[in-house]
Amino acid sequence: MHDRQHSSTRFPVAVDAALREAGWQPGRWDIRQAEEWADALRSHASPAGHQHAVFPAAVEAWAEFGGLRITASAPGRQIAPAAVRIDPLSGLHLARTLGDLGRALETEVSPLGAEGEEQAVLAIDTEGRVYSIDHTGDWFLGQDIDEALATLVTGAQPARLTSS
Repeated sequence: MHDRQHSSTRFPVAVDAALREAGWQPGRWDIRQAEEWADALRSHASPAGHQHAVFPAAVEAWAEFGGLRITASAPGRQIAPAAVRIDPLSGLHLARTLGDLGRALETEVSPLGAEGEEQAVLAIDTEGRVYSIDHTGDWFLGQDIDEALATLVTGAQPARLTSS
């Protein structure tokens, strides 16, 4: 098995193309920006005192993909592909919402970015799983950021999270 980080087949072709068009390349790593975001999230509290969780899986995703605006060039498979912006501060004022989702999933959740023109917020948990939260509910996008980006860029139908 090749090292996933340096394999040319890490992403499906359409996803790889969309990422490269957005400015991503293998080995991209802006830890300084990721740490600034981590500090901003850690220092923010909602009026009711809710705070953001910050953990390695989130910081790693921010370092590799932070600041990118990713748009698909092809129509979606099942739904229209979402334009994606990786910027955890788009979820800055959602500490309570993300905290509630984390409790429901029995993990911690941190903001990752936004879909479209802020129609949905993207979030990542401590295991690196990615979710989308919009006015219709909570959605599971993938076991890791790679899978989530593929779901979003190719317009695959995400799975709705249901309360147990």
